[in-house]
Amino acid sequence: MAGTKGKQKTARDMVLSLGVIVLAGLVMWLFIPHDDGGPDIKRVDYTVELTTARRAAPYPVAAPEGLAKEWKPTSVRYRGAEDNTWHLGYHAPDGEYVAVEQSTGKPSEFIEQASQGGSRTGTTEEIGGRTWTRYTGGRYEALVLQDTDGVKGATTVVAGTGSFEQLGQMAAALKLA
Repeated sequence: MAGTKGKQKTARDMVLSLGVIVLAGLVMWLFIPHDDGGPDIKRVDYTVELTTARRAAPYPVAAPEGLAKEWKPTSVRYRGAEDNTWHLGYHAPDGEYVAVEQSTGKPSEFIEQASQGGSRTGTTEEIGGRTWTRYTGGRYEALVLQDTDGVKGATTVVAGTGSFEQLGQMAAALKLA
């Protein structure tokens, strides 16, 4: 009989120990702060880069005007030595990514890179008095404007994870100067 009580005591001790561990885990979870929101995305000021690009680029550089404050600019760069490439990235109000890309590089290669593998759909739409061509099937959806404002060889791409409606909002807001 002595052996049976020892086994019962051992099983009871294991259950009690497990209960104490679970209770300690719950207490720690309650008192350790945890953030359920997404990352805080920092807004960048691109005015200096835009001014520099507009002085240096051989085409009218595009930047949006009049977008709602919820559109956050997150990245900017101008690379004159790399086919006069302009990039301006935005975090859209619903969390999607939308970017404005411009270059004087070979259009097919530039569009491939900016849309990350998109293909021309043949669908065009009139936005802001300009005819944009849709590209889809890549990592990003894209709207493409070739020969930007009459500058032969300058290509503008509005691309991102956003919908064509969001891309259209960005394209409509673009001011080329």
